[in-house]
Amino acid sequence: MTLENAELAHGLFRILETGDPSLAADVVGADNHNREAAVAPPACAIPGPAGALASGAWLRSAFSDLRFPVLGVAHNDDQVWIRLRMQGRHTGPFVRFRDGKLDQAVPPTGREIDVEQIHLLDVRDGKVVRHEAVRDDITMLGQLGVFPPAPATALRMLAWRVSGRAARAAAEVAKLAADAAGTLADSSRSSARSH
Repeated sequence: MTLENAELAHGLFRILETGDPSLAADVVGADNHNREAAVAPPACAIPGPAGALASGAWLRSAFSDLRFPVLGVAHNDDQVWIRLRMQGRHTGPFVRFRDGKLDQAVPPTGREIDVEQIHLLDVRDGKVVRHEAVRDDITMLGQLGVFPPAPATALRMLAWRVSGRAARAAAEVAKLAADAAGTLADSSRSSARSH
């Protein structure tokens, strides 16, 4: 199935919301490069649909009711620009990585996030092959009480780091992302067995 460029953009964010492996296979090219995976668990940097599935699992582990309402889409033959909002409730640890290792773990706050983002997608042969974004991470961290630091949030983050909970959360989130990346292979194997 070949999707139009605007449909590909919508599909990519639907994958992040749902973790749908068949949609990932339809939308994301095998050589897809996600530049935004730099702050995500290592599995999010895997090329292709597996990395997109890992990215969705990472975000959904931190934000329940994750959604990306689209505000606008523009495209040409080989690129799509999509303006959207990232929304959800912070109910799990939001773990950010640097060079594949724990950088920051924000314990669940129960707070709502609602931030605007612009994403650029390169498209080739009816699939997304590159992703980069302009995100308002400072506003999101502000909504979580991290920047500027709310005293209660800063103390909880420090306690998590000192107690080892931050490291355990990072390991759990990294495993969850890796497992999600593996669902595509699992889905392909079960599909092959049924034919």
